[in-house]
Amino acid sequence: MNKQRVVIFGGSFDPIHVGHVNLATEVVRAGLASEVWFMVSPQNPHKKDSALSDENLRLQMVQLAIAKNEYFKACDFEFNLPRPSYTYNTLLELDKQYPDKEFLLLVGADNWEKFDKWYNGDEILKKYRLIVYPRGNEEQPQLPQGVTWLPAKLYNVSSTEIRTAVFAGEDISALVTPEVKNFIESNNLYKSL
Repeated sequence: MNKQRVVIFGGSFDPIHVGHVNLATEVVRAGLASEVWFMVSPQNPHKKDSALSDENLRLQMVQLAIAKNEYFKACDFEFNLPRPSYTYNTLLELDKQYPDKEFLLLVGADNWEKFDKWYNGDEILKKYRLIVYPRGNEEQPQLPQGVTWLPAKLYNVSSTEIRTAVFAGEDISALVTPEVKNFIESNNLYKSL
């Protein structure tokens, strides 16, 4: 039986922006997966927890941003797993709960460079296929078997930049979907840093 191929796109998504959505679109266009699951991380082991907005608010923003795309799914799967969220544990649990799917992992080139520091990163590489996308102007690195380089267009936008812009009262219309912009405004998000 051919398993349905699903790419896991993990992140804080605080907030989700057009770069995230466009990158996921590139994954599907390239034929690398039939679905992309935006895995909202409640507590990233590599980031200060206190800096994150409430996980349910971040999940709602993802839902709003991808609502019109049938290939995308907003995922709160890690909300019910032990914290902090380690990708290796998440992937194992996904395998258990969705035996009909093959999970691939989407990571930025910046994370790929430090993948050896990830919890059980070597085991992830043995069991799962990875897709690496450029975060800057990196040349395609030498990649091991099972790791694919996705030469996606670079969207020079970051969630940090968006939070800073909202705090400063600047317009973020070009950086997020209209639904996410309205949600940020109606919930008074990022008014304090």
